[in-house]
Amino acid sequence: MSFKLTSPVSAEEFERYYDLRWRILRKPWDQPKGSEKDDKESSSLHLMITDEKNKIIGIGRGHFNSAVEAQVRFMAVEEGYQKLGIGSKILKELENRLREKGAEYIVLNSRDTAIPFYLKHGYSEVKQTVTLFESIPHHIMRKKLIP
Repeated sequence: MSFKLTSPVSAEEFERYYDLRWRILRKPWDQPKGSEKDDKESSSLHLMITDEKNKIIGIGRGHFNSAVEAQVRFMAVEEGYQKLGIGSKILKELENRLREKGAEYIVLNSRDTAIPFYLKHGYSEVKQTVTLFESIPHHIMRKKLIP
């Protein structure tokens, strides 16, 4: 299997990108289409991985909260493609690009189930935060990017 890391460019690519985000992160909790977007979409860095048939199989987004604090959001990998390193590739590329743009550290809100993934990538758990959709506890995690 060959994978390609890119950013969505066309309206059609963004439509497929947001559809994956919604199907993995919102639909299972009966959240409406549109709930997978926020007011930072136009100023964010969007990454995706496609397979050899150009199917989007993984996505992630990064944006800045301040001049030095970046945030990673909306990490998702298509079912059947998880545990293949796709999320790791997206996360590492987001970190690299955000660091190049001046980020000194990254914060994110991790679901309970994703904490081991982020710990493996050097993030530290700061504290438990909101419970999304009344059923998904989230934890603030942080990673320093510069020594």
